[in-house]
Amino acid sequence: MGANKTEEQVHGEVSEYYGHTLSSNRDLKSCACSCAPPAVHRPILAKIHDEILSKFYGCGNPIPELIEGQTVLDLGCGTGRDAYICSSLVGQNGRVIGIDMTPEQLAVASRHIDHQTQQFGFTRPNIEFHKGHIENLKQLDDGASIPDNSVDIVISNCVINLCPDKSAVFKEIHRVLRDGGEFYFSDVISDRRIPDDLRANKELWGECLSGALYLHDCRRMLEDARLPEFRVVSIKRLQFQSAEVFRLLGPIKFFSVTMRCFKLPGMEDQCEDYGQLATYKGTIPGFPAGFPFDQTHEFPKDRPCLVCGNTASILTQSRFAPHFVVTPRGPHEGVLPVCGMPVDEMARGGCCGGGCCGGHGHEQQEEEEHQQGGCCGGQG
Repeated sequence: MGANKTEEQVHGEVSEYYGHTLSSNRDLKSCACSCAPPAVHRPILAKIHDEILSKFYGCGNPIPELIEGQTVLDLGCGTGRDAYICSSLVGQNGRVIGIDMTPEQLAVASRHIDHQTQQFGFTRPNIEFHKGHIENLKQLDDGASIPDNSVDIVISNCVINLCPDKSAVFKEIHRVLRDGGEFYFSDVISDRRIPDDLRANKELWGECLSGALYLHDCRRMLEDARLPEFRVVSIKRLQFQSAEVFRLLGPIKFFSVTMRCFKLPGMEDQCEDYGQLATYKGTIPGFPAGFPFDQTHEFPKDRPCLVCGNTASILTQSRFAPHFVVTPRGPHEGVLPVCGMPVDEMARGGCCGGGCCGGHGHEQQEEEEHQQGGCCGGQG
């Protein structure tokens, strides 16, 4: 929570910042809350109203694969850019629910429902928006409630850093997800805990910086919420054009990180080896030759890869199951040093993009991003 501030004060300051202080994403003072969309979503974005796009804030692109027909919950949806992308992708038989606490943002999202329904060629809306705090999805401000085990996928884009009680958010996500469901989110992560004087700075909090989670505190909170072993999908170092912001933040490094984790029974805190192999069928749309599941797992088509028990569970007990063949679990053989490596590469002693799970080993990429100048240019 912001230093010496109540949850109500933090919520009020964030709502004021995004409802009144900022009139569009051009008013941002840092690049933490802005990110260019991937090429794959640009045809959908071309159908989304300009007002939705100009007033939307986010640090990543947390839209996962294979969401057709799914129920998607967007936490801190703002004006609804990501929610509407999901609306297009889930199709007429899917459902998208957006939650936000800022009336001005929700007003933009809600007034374009009919327009976007027509743009996507649907006969009825598949999307709805509700006002409330994402720390308590059972009691939203407008009387709505998200039931237990009712959602297939939860997404969030640069919002959890703005929440005063992040642990409560993660626990609510676990509650509403169905077994096999996924939490796929982008947020600002720091390389150390933020000092109290910065946490009290409401402008830096509003810019998604002083409320950023230290990576390992994020991991601990997810584990406590029974969402262990997150996977890093992408990570980019943030740089800042503003000399004042750069001065205030000092040596703290900030990263825009996209992560994924699953609600599954029996997930372990290490990459344990049960002698299992996973073979990708090449059937996920847009990925005929191979599927990049996360930074350290890229599954080539028709090539068996040695996987840990957690990866095997994800690939057999989630929406990814039809696209993989996974061998049964055998006797435990200890920690698996490299998960996701094709067996034929192992036989040759090579390394083909395999790696450990659970977000470990990200520090090397952090340094690589630093050497490359980060994602936004500016001062380093």
